[in-house]
Amino acid sequence: MKNSKRIAKWVGMLYIIGTISGILSVVFTGSILGSTDLFMTVSANENHVILGVFFILIMGISLGMVAVIIYPIAKKYNETLALGYVVFRGALENFTYIAYAISLLLLVVFSKEYVNAASLDGTSFQSMRNILLDSGEQIQSLSTIIFSVGALMLYYLLYQTKLIPKWLSSWGLIAAIIYLVTGVFALFGPTLTVLMMPLAIQEMVMAVWLIIVGFNSTAKVIDKQTIPSL
Repeated sequence: MKNSKRIAKWVGMLYIIGTISGILSVVFTGSILGSTDLFMTVSANENHVILGVFFILIMGISLGMVAVIIYPIAKKYNETLALGYVVFRGALENFTYIAYAISLLLLVVFSKEYVNAASLDGTSFQSMRNILLDSGEQIQSLSTIIFSVGALMLYYLLYQTKLIPKWLSSWGLIAAIIYLVTGVFALFGPTLTVLMMPLAIQEMVMAVWLIIVGFNSTAKVIDKQTIPSL
């Protein structure tokens, strides 16, 4: 019981750390990446971009650790979903965060070359700018999809076992579906970021719940027959 409470508090705190880090990464890089003269802006704000990368990695580590820490509890109820959550949230999602961080660091490298170049080949730098920005956007979309699949596994498990109140896990399931659809559409064009807010808010509410209340000690094991076939 005490171990379950401790795990719940750690999960809640890691959710909050991950979310705050994600917000800070946008604060430091958002306006820079939207600049019309990208390489000059990145060069002038190199430290901001590097800080943004740092917070992206902190976010990835924090959220990845959620899957690892919650696994001992989750596997008692359904090992398949627990392991799937570790794979998607702990491994695949972190891979996309690292890839996105690398794309930002490459922007820093090319911005230095752009500023120091004696004779600028505008076409080449413009092409590289487009490649880095487009690849970064696609990586973020892929990360959204992977994140959503992992979230659906977790919230389905939480809903079936009643480890948290059903209203909270139901909110997570619905919000994760919206998040997933948003990620898929983002692969093909701009989407409304407001559609991602329901899940972000739900995670913060759940984080506070876990820190204060913890997991339900009377949660039940999932009958294997209730798990959808893939």
